[in-house]
Amino acid sequence: MNFPPRGIGMRSLELLQDQARATGCSLSDAVSGLSGKAGTNIGAFLAGIDVLREQTVGLSLRDIMLATLEHSGLIAHYKADREGADRVENLEELVNAAESFVSIEGFGRDAVALPVDELGQPLTQSPASQGLDLNQSLQDLPAPDAETGETLSPLAAFLTHAALEAGDNQAQAGQDAIQLMTVHASKGLEFDCVFITGMEEGLFPHENSMTDRDSLEEERRLMYVAITRARKRLYLSHSQTRMLHGQTRYNLKSRFFEELPEEALKWITPKHPASSRSNGFEGATYSGAGGAYSKRTTGQFGTDYSKYTAAPIPPQKAAATGLQVKQKVFHAKFGEGLVLSLEGSGDDARAQINFPRHGIKWLALSVAKLTPVP
Repeated sequence: MNFPPRGIGMRSLELLQDQARATGCSLSDAVSGLSGKAGTNIGAFLAGIDVLREQTVGLSLRDIMLATLEHSGLIAHYKADREGADRVENLEELVNAAESFVSIEGFGRDAVALPVDELGQPLTQSPASQGLDLNQSLQDLPAPDAETGETLSPLAAFLTHAALEAGDNQAQAGQDAIQLMTVHASKGLEFDCVFITGMEEGLFPHENSMTDRDSLEEERRLMYVAITRARKRLYLSHSQTRMLHGQTRYNLKSRFFEELPEEALKWITPKHPASSRSNGFEGATYSGAGGAYSKRTTGQFGTDYSKYTAAPIPPQKAAATGLQVKQKVFHAKFGEGLVLSLEGSGDDARAQINFPRHGIKWLALSVAKLTPVP
């Protein structure tokens, strides 16, 4: 409640708790009976949540994330902090994660992320209210409701996924696992095989160093550190398109590729011209040639990254489901609704449907009994 600082200290919270106990109501309901600075500040906080709830009705998951980050004051807080640039990038990457999640899970990029009730107000769908056990594994997530075919909304599904992934799957000491770290954190460590990813102008070297010679030299020293972490094999890669700060970017490959001896590089995917706009990755292995480069990095092994090219989720064919976008359908529990979008195929096919009395819902077509309305 008090981050970024909103003048709501521990004493204010104690007064709120005392008021809630005295009146036998919830903490939020007790705010109206709280006077003074504590009541004013906490009341303003709750009013802000109400405004945010109203502003995000009908928005996609990405837009909800952006609105929340802006409204919460987190972006402004970290931008004002001299050392907050990394935190801002982390928050922007959270938006990327949400964007990727809805695509991977088949919701659709512009799918409405939060259901609304018959009055047009958002429904609260926390994992707990969905009856989910946050300690269960991802593969144990509940299947579509056997009676209605309803699935989790994009927002509820994303929050559930984040809760399940919050540290429970980290490798323990002594386990054979891939170590993911920043270049700074890798100093002093060595590994038989190292992957340096994101070697693109604006990422490595970072965009903040592009106009300053000293900063660029520091990035170059970091590149040397990264290269010399590898004992046997080193993979260098860059993507031709990537999602950055919520937008698709077409980055040039890093200048550091050009500063390595060409004869020491073995390209494992064809080099594309600078004007190329195809999706996917290019990769190279580097064999050290002495001097400024690691002599121990001698591997010539490679993996074809071209198989990881991005592909859009195929649209659901009307012939496979008997449904079409903007078609009216009838559901035994939710009544009549309008098909907004169709995703997936076969048993994974589902439809996003707007039911006037129950809001927008995602229904698994293999379960939901939908009748087309003439």
